[in-house]
Amino acid sequence: MTKREAAQRIEKLRHTIEHHRYLYHVRDTQEISDVALDSLKHELYRLEQEYPDLIIFSSPTQRVGGKALEKFQKVRHEAPMRSMEDVFSFEEFTDWEARLKRIIPSLTPQYYTELKMDGLAVSLEYRNRVFAIGSTRGDGMQGEDVTQNLKTIEAIPLELRVPSQKEIKDFLHRFASEVDEKKFLKRLHALDGIIEVRGEVFMTKKMFTLLNKNQKKKGEALFANPRNASAGSIRQLDPAITASRNLDFFGYALMNEESFGITTHQQAHEVLSLIGIKSNPHNELCASNKEVEIYHTRMSHKRDSLPYWTDGVVVVINSNMIFQKLGVVGKAPRGMIAYKFPAEQATTIIESVTFQVGRTGALTPIAHFKPVSIAGTTVTNATLHNMDEIDRLRVRIGDTVIIEKAGDIIPKVVETLPEMRTGKEIKIHAPARCPVCSSSVARAPGEVALYCSNPACFGKEKEAIIHFVSKKAFNIEGLGDKIVEQLMHAGLVGTPADIFSLKRGDVEPLERFAAKKAQNLIDAIQKRKKTDLHRFLYALGIRHVGQETASDLSGRFGTIEKIMDVSQEEIEAVPNIGSVVAKSIVDYFTDPKNRELVTQLLKNGVAINPVAANRFAQTLTGKIFVLTGELESMTRDIAKEKIRERGGDISSSVSARTDYVVVGIHPGSKYDRAKKLGVRTIQETEFLKML
Repeated sequence: MTKREAAQRIEKLRHTIEHHRYLYHVRDTQEISDVALDSLKHELYRLEQEYPDLIIFSSPTQRVGGKALEKFQKVRHEAPMRSMEDVFSFEEFTDWEARLKRIIPSLTPQYYTELKMDGLAVSLEYRNRVFAIGSTRGDGMQGEDVTQNLKTIEAIPLELRVPSQKEIKDFLHRFASEVDEKKFLKRLHALDGIIEVRGEVFMTKKMFTLLNKNQKKKGEALFANPRNASAGSIRQLDPAITASRNLDFFGYALMNEESFGITTHQQAHEVLSLIGIKSNPHNELCASNKEVEIYHTRMSHKRDSLPYWTDGVVVVINSNMIFQKLGVVGKAPRGMIAYKFPAEQATTIIESVTFQVGRTGALTPIAHFKPVSIAGTTVTNATLHNMDEIDRLRVRIGDTVIIEKAGDIIPKVVETLPEMRTGKEIKIHAPARCPVCSSSVARAPGEVALYCSNPACFGKEKEAIIHFVSKKAFNIEGLGDKIVEQLMHAGLVGTPADIFSLKRGDVEPLERFAAKKAQNLIDAIQKRKKTDLHRFLYALGIRHVGQETASDLSGRFGTIEKIMDVSQEEIEAVPNIGSVVAKSIVDYFTDPKNRELVTQLLKNGVAINPVAANRFAQTLTGKIFVLTGELESMTRDIAKEKIRERGGDISSSVSARTDYVVVGIHPGSKYDRAKKLGVRTIQETEFLKML
């Protein structure tokens, strides 16, 4: 191959590689495989090594190159990189809108909404189409030159793309009356001079997990959040380290938009895509504040399933003219706002800690703190689980702590901030006596929990009855925690069996009860006298026996009488039941008091539906399912029953053993876990076909 032929081949390779980079990163499509693209890149690299004088700055081979820097040079921004004002509710958002209307009374704005990425803001400067300088925001006026590091990000083009005639024609057709066609054509055909693009460098959830895994393996400090990870990666003096982090990028602003003859922020995003800059596909145009709220709610629900972190929505006045007219207040443009999602973490102060007695007698420490809004709800307490967890967190009464609540998970204390201590904090000590009955407290061998030693503890009995009537057990409507306690204090209920002997006349004299309310409660109790065996077993509150184990026992033995008399060996022979659970079941039914409870329940009219012969083909035998999100066609409990009827198993957590994760509306962290582990996820339609 002559040098001239090599130069022609190199030019073809560069053009083809850039074309496929654009398709993959900007258009989210792929025409050839990754392996084929790697082969083209390798051929280009080999030719450039043979003819080094043919290497140019914007060649795809130059993404990782150059020696490590000693320090970053400062770069002054032509126009300030401004910050944004935050709002946290629709009321605050409409207040912002009202302020704008006081400046421009006739304002009826359209809004362009974008996901607010949790990364690092950067500026990309192109000179005569070629990427020349990349810089960080810095203080808004001056940042650092990180060009070499930004070149390692595949989503950032090293040379701007000239759109095709068809693309230009389609754009002008869409925005015919809004664009200065002459200016637009002149700018798009040449793309000369300086073109500045601003956007966000970010790290995907997958890469963040992998990065921290590698940091831990090397014994180095873990990154606290993706923003720190992105910033830390971009500020590496060695571009090779940045390249290894596989960062991504979304453009969000085209500077000097008027030179393109465009008039809206939406058009700016369209132009970014035309010239090869990746823009977030979830961006939308909204005609009113109500549409903004709908978009905000939808993306808030969707955020857990996105491959990157986002903490809110950026709302921009779509009209460039109105945006400019509104001006700047402080460091923030008036015409844009960050409408944040409900926080999943917040800080508060622990005011007290109490110990709650559960149905098994376990004492759980509960932290009570100053009310704080988190994930859209106000919370005032969270479990501290046990004394070992208190020691691990090193938490004290009076401490400032970080509370976390993700999806439908209950709030928990995840971190203590000891630097906020004043010296008045109080250490938390394990109680020597039960807070309900004052009996002695002891820790069971091999367990972390403390237990009340009194088998007749009122707190234990109350929680056992509350569990018995709960939704997944007997599901008795109207029999909430406070009414259970009221019935117990009145001496009307001492065990779950007593519930089924109640009469209207027993309940009617109680405070806040009247004839109708009393009758409604009795009717609700009578309605639930007949139940399935697996619900009956679960309601008994046998230690270590959850819904799945209760279903396994029900399917294997068929009647409560058989289950009461089986041996530990027979129970261990049931799939998914180990020795600890089997011993707990045998111990429960060995206790005469528990056998008497079952007898009394049946005597008081409770009837157990016969376990029907399975009429379904066992098509899901050996398959483990996890459910996340809301199903449209059925409740989760019904979905679980359908899986069990066909021989499948249910798990509450995703692991490598999971076969399928069924994904409904608003999936939680289980969806992310499945993606991370490579577990197959299926939508509701596919799940219904399997059934």
